[in-house]
Amino acid sequence: MQLKTFIADDMPAALSRMRAEMGPDAIIVSTQRAKEGGVLVRAALDVADADLETAVAAEPATVSDFETGYRENLIRRLRGTGGAAQAHRSFGRAELIAILREHRAPDSLAHVLAEAAEKTNLTDMTLALASALDRKMRTEPVDFTSTSSVMLVGPHGAGKTATAAKLAAHASLAGRTVKLIATDAAGAGAVARLEAFANHLGARFLVTETAEATANAIVECGLEKSFAIVDTAGFDPRNGKARSAFAALAQIGDLEALGVVSATGDSEETAEIVQALSLLGARRLIVTGLDIARRAGALLAAASQDLNLAYVTRSPFVAGGLETLTPLSLARLIVDTSGHADRGSAQ
Repeated sequence: MQLKTFIADDMPAALSRMRAEMGPDAIIVSTQRAKEGGVLVRAALDVADADLETAVAAEPATVSDFETGYRENLIRRLRGTGGAAQAHRSFGRAELIAILREHRAPDSLAHVLAEAAEKTNLTDMTLALASALDRKMRTEPVDFTSTSSVMLVGPHGAGKTATAAKLAAHASLAGRTVKLIATDAAGAGAVARLEAFANHLGARFLVTETAEATANAIVECGLEKSFAIVDTAGFDPRNGKARSAFAALAQIGDLEALGVVSATGDSEETAEIVQALSLLGARRLIVTGLDIARRAGALLAAASQDLNLAYVTRSPFVAGGLETLTPLSLARLIVDTSGHADRGSAQ
């Protein structure tokens, strides 16, 4: 497999360079805004394994994410410092469906992905799945330099409070003044935990008990040019009454609803919750708990819905940070951990 990075003034120019240098079989594995302006496109091409180390080593480490860590581990295995490299896994539709079922992916989604992967005519299982996922999932990290405020919404135990702290840490690193706002005053320990995170990060902290108070706090943050992160009470977004109760918060101007779900949940349940979050007005999603999820079915189901995937997390600690996930990263996770779902987490 060959990996290359292309930087151009716009997407059409980057795609033109990619096709010219790598041919029509190349697939896009990630896109992002380049630091010096323009766009940065990463592409993959199925080539001989002997070319992998050179291709990977030559690519600049422009971001710190799940894929970067995976590539570094892979290079170590190829060099003999971390065990033998994994053998090339040829594509087979029936085998891919079996792999996806092993990860407890929804059956309908497994068949859709297997059909799309088969149509790519790629011989490598991982690349074929990555290409299929590229048609289903969209990634959109938070732009901490311009986003004014976000509200974390999701079920109980999804990790919203820890995610709020992670967002605050990233915003602080981007030079933003941060205010953490707690709306779950009645939650057991929720306010105290968020306040502890705020003190640790040097962020301001506020408790609001009504939608009006939250709206006023958002307006104040806008005037101050600070980044507001609203942590809300957990609820089942599939419940119409509960969703209606959240409507007042969801309609606050300049406040983006950011969905949060756990990778440890049932995949069918997770898909339903993500769909319900979109009805609530959420446009992006964060999936937590990859460090303890033995199967990637819930992650796969969440990433294949209408919401854009902003980040995933693999640690309950603030220092663990937020990580981006590309179609290739997710395909590698699924294929490489198949056969081990009952013996370890999907990391």
